[in-house]
Amino acid sequence: MNDWSPVAKVYDPLKAGSIDGTDVEPHDRAVWRAMVARYKPNKAVVGDPLLTLFVARLNPQTTEEKLNEVFSNYGDIRRLRLVRDIVTGFSKGYAFVEYKEERSVVRARRDANKLVVDQSELFVDFEQERTLKGWLPRRLGGGQGGKKESGQLRFGGKDRPFRKPINLPVTMNQEWGGGGGEREERYRDGVFSLCCHIWFQHGAHSNCTCICQTQFAKLAYFWLSCFICTPLG
Repeated sequence: MNDWSPVAKVYDPLKAGSIDGTDVEPHDRAVWRAMVARYKPNKAVVGDPLLTLFVARLNPQTTEEKLNEVFSNYGDIRRLRLVRDIVTGFSKGYAFVEYKEERSVVRARRDANKLVVDQSELFVDFEQERTLKGWLPRRLGGGQGGKKESGQLRFGGKDRPFRKPINLPVTMNQEWGGGGGEREERYRDGVFSLCCHIWFQHGAHSNCTCICQTQFAKLAYFWLSCFICTPLG
């Protein structure tokens, strides 16, 4: 827990798919796809990744000229690339801006994020593809952020940082000086009763036969290596 960070230092698709970075199994097919994907950054991309910003959520009508006008307010731009569909030529809604100086990058990231351009609120962050180890793009099931409607949110980035995990007593057995003991038995019985209560309150009304299918399963998983609760009778 001491090395916990709301922003990922290394990209792990399994952790990125978890709100607190603690999932042990992928919860959607896209995470599975990302876990088996093999991706290498585009070697054709030029420029200094440490001086490059990623700009997303652009209005489809926003042009290179408009972006240059907006982002040149923060410093001298070395190059700007609005990503377009190779077939239609339409904007894909994101761009990369490389500055000449580091202070310009820092200023633009700070001040241009959530700036409204052409009726769209921008998302601005440092480039990840060449700077974050293990990075995978959205098309391979990776990426960061996302919309709730998609059902494929990704965490660990500036847009959607990890939530701090609950400080679960996973070392309780060690604190009690080893296995067994009346106190530990009372603790285990209490958690079992809690699991059953949750199941009767929630699972019985949703055709759920396993407490691990609910959001409360994380507590039971860490405390008791996942109690499996099935209907009685």
